[in-house]
Amino acid sequence: MAGGGATWRRTLGEHGPAVSAIGLGCMGMSYGYGPAHDKAEMIDLIRSAFHQGVTFFDTAQAYGPWANEELVGEALKPIRDQVVIATKFGIYYENGEQTLDSRPERITETVEGSLMRLRTDTIDLLYQHRVDPNVPIEDVAGTVKELIDDGKVRHFGMSEAGVETIRKAQASRRSPRCRASTRCGGGSPR
Repeated sequence: MAGGGATWRRTLGEHGPAVSAIGLGCMGMSYGYGPAHDKAEMIDLIRSAFHQGVTFFDTAQAYGPWANEELVGEALKPIRDQVVIATKFGIYYENGEQTLDSRPERITETVEGSLMRLRTDTIDLLYQHRVDPNVPIEDVAGTVKELIDDGKVRHFGMSEAGVETIRKAQASRRSPRCRASTRCGGGSPR
């Protein structure tokens, strides 16, 4: 791999993966900022970024929906063991409308789809796209913990979560209830 040395790397969280200091958010390649770009050109762009030292690539099942994960999966397949892929859950499409849905069964379903589209056996960083006020964060963290234990996810994060929500997610992993249950997780990578 080409690219920078140790000064160009960062560790995400206390025990998270080491990644390039600059990552590539892939959303705009197929969603969000006008029409999708040419797929072949975007694959070339992603691979070019890698050859210039980028090892962190961000996507989400909501981008497209699903099209961006498919693009990222195809682009990174030949170099999968050399990159960190982050994707998100928690935004679901129903009748063409976005809705928040972080119920445990939806998280599990979303991860299975993401694994398929990303052409990988493990998601390096899975994070909740938006906090779902209808699902206790302890249930969300517990579900992701199960996915980590199953080897489908390596690390868990949260996007646009408040401090109190993050504390609850982290505390749920350390509570006595958690030590006796598989339904517990945490906001920090394991």
